[in-house]
Amino acid sequence: MKVKTILVSQPEPKVENSPYFDLIEKQKVKIDFRPFIHVEGVSGKDVRSQKVDLTKFTAIILNSRNSVDHFFRIADELRFKVPDSMKYFCLSEAVAFYLQKYVVYRKRKIYVGKRTFAELSPLIKKYKNEKFLLPSSDKLKPEVPVILNDLSVDWKQATFYKTVVSDLSDLRNVYYDILVFFSPSGIESLLHNFPDFKQNDTRIAVFGNTTVKAATESGLRVDIQAPTPETPSMTMALEKYIKEVNKK
Repeated sequence: MKVKTILVSQPEPKVENSPYFDLIEKQKVKIDFRPFIHVEGVSGKDVRSQKVDLTKFTAIILNSRNSVDHFFRIADELRFKVPDSMKYFCLSEAVAFYLQKYVVYRKRKIYVGKRTFAELSPLIKKYKNEKFLLPSSDKLKPEVPVILNDLSVDWKQATFYKTVVSDLSDLRNVYYDILVFFSPSGIESLLHNFPDFKQNDTRIAVFGNTTVKAATESGLRVDIQAPTPETPSMTMALEKYIKEVNKK
């Protein structure tokens, strides 16, 4: 069946040169964007109940822009003045750049990974005498604690925000040819909102092995998968699939 409509379970891109907009133009398809999950911050009281004393840490591991926002939100709520000596270990350049919203970049000790937690770990290992805090969501990737424990560093994870299922009830009678997912939480949201969901002719596109696993374990048929050597991005995987089915 030909593809005319796609729903991407993420916010609409803010950049004009997003490959999704190229896909709309080149393949003449309609793409809607709708976050299936959203983030809600926990309170300072909740953080304290996790036996977290911000004064005890000398380094912060920031794995997303959400972790940046919520660390500084909690610090403000708990009236903790973040010392200039605090070290920041950022998962990627995008996270490090976002940190400038809160600190004067050139005056701080900021260490930047390439993209994955494994790539950040050598930098953390170089400073193994620090006391690390990892402010994160309640859905932390399972490999993160393993990597940090293997480094034998003094670290603590604390939930500063939670991943919450969004209300999608207005989509109940809306049909799309392809649904695109990027996390197991997105799959969870679909089935939470529509427990009687029948896939039928709807194609499911997923990014990442954990999302594939969540989809298949939920009884969904995965039709499009990324990344692969041939299609390293979701938009490339979508374009390849659309070209194949729409030419028939």
